Amino acid sequence: MELKQTLQLKQQLVMTPQLQQAIRLLQLSRLELVDEVRKELDHNPVLSEDEPEIKGSDGKTATQRADDDGYKQTADGAETERATREVDWEKFLENRTLQQSPPSNRGGFDELPPIEQNLTKAANLREHLLWQLQMSDFTDVERRFAELIIGNLDDRGFMDLEGVERPDGTRTADLTVEDIADEAGLHPDDVPLVLEMLQNFDPLGVCTRDLRECLLVQANAFGYEDVEIEIIRDHMLHLEKHNYQAIARDMKISLEEVYEAAKEIQKLESRPARNFSDQDDRTIGITPDVFVAKDGDKFLVLDNDRGTQRLYINEALTKRLMADPTAKEFIGEKLRNAQWLIRAIEQRRKTIIKVSECIVEKQRDFFDKGVAFLKPMILRDVAEAVGMHESTISRVTTNKYMHTPQGLFELKYFFNSSIRRVAKEDIASESVKQAIKKIIEDEDKSSPLSDQAIVDMLEKTHGIKIARRTVAKYREMLGILASSKRKKLF
Repeated sequence: MELKQTLQLKQQLVMTPQLQQAIRLLQLSRLELVDEVRKELDHNPVLSEDEPEIKGSDGKTATQRADDDGYKQTADGAETERATREVDWEKFLENRTLQQSPPSNRGGFDELPPIEQNLTKAANLREHLLWQLQMSDFTDVERRFAELIIGNLDDRGFMDLEGVERPDGTRTADLTVEDIADEAGLHPDDVPLVLEMLQNFDPLGVCTRDLRECLLVQANAFGYEDVEIEIIRDHMLHLEKHNYQAIARDMKISLEEVYEAAKEIQKLESRPARNFSDQDDRTIGITPDVFVAKDGDKFLVLDNDRGTQRLYINEALTKRLMADPTAKEFIGEKLRNAQWLIRAIEQRRKTIIKVSECIVEKQRDFFDKGVAFLKPMILRDVAEAVGMHESTISRVTTNKYMHTPQGLFELKYFFNSSIRRVAKEDIASESVKQAIKKIIEDEDKSSPLSDQAIVDMLEKTHGIKIARRTVAKYREMLGILASSKRKKLF
């Protein structure tokens, strides 16, 4: 062992706070960016959203002029940081004050509160059930048991009592209704009555353990006949597979009676929480980040800056703070942070536009003719075209939306793996999915196509040769049932 000094020369990428902020802003969605801007406005006193930038006689804004005085971007991050520290902030603020014009008094709709303040949030299933629980006559112990049951519902409205996997890989034991009753201190004899009351809450059939119990609760509440209740109770497997002949044979009734009973059972709700969710898709409005508009033979990519805040320097407050020698260092740091944030937001906007223009160029046929002409494209294709890393393209295209003549799409939608076609160029996997969806929509509902039949039709009609298991995978991704469950006899 010996103690010695060595000299080593190496290159490494240093993630400055400013670079980290730019990367983080790049992957934020539109709504998340608005929240981030609001947080910065709350914590940085020199930032303001109320003062517009006014161009001078030279056609430059105050921020652009500040760039000329020391904020010019360079390839060397250290040089940029040094230039930032050397800015004469007092002179910068004095120049901006001379460039400001008197504020104009604007009235009308600008003075109205945003529409979001006048909207109400739809209640989720848990809130809806807890409200009914408060209106019901339960003892404290029964209420505690009911709250535990409501807290263990899945997104369908059924009880989810399966164990969960811990970070170390082990799994907790599955629960039972009796375990929940024991935790709440409820006597086992009282469990069925309390559970029955919960299952008759709105929506009817909630808090049940499975589909069979859910349908039984509804059938009893609606006064269904004994035949229908018996089919649900004893022949659920045959009912799901539309095996009506087996039901008729086991129950020793005619096939017509089974048909009539099945038609009534189909009127019941198989998913009690269908109209409830923590995030109601029916009321979510997606605001696109970019618009694609056709101008003659060209497609233009336009930035959508509506709803996003513009950030400026709060000069009045900054000048007062700069007059205090003890606050000068503090306010200088805040000014640097504000300038970096404004730059990062602008860089984010330019990057999204640049990537969107590349997508439009590579997917021209899609914008002209529709999803059937979507071409295979991966992140590397765009990354090489715009001179960025694939990880940057991934961040740019996540939770960013584009409004096109074909509809509203997430930028990630345009990235698809390729499927080889017979004697033709490759086709995008998304186009194959849509072709499968169209085939199933046009099929005879009384005799649905099997996955193998869809394979044959794809090769014959579209020249697409894929395996049966691939059709099954795409069908499941589209939320389409197997042929045995798509059959409709009525």
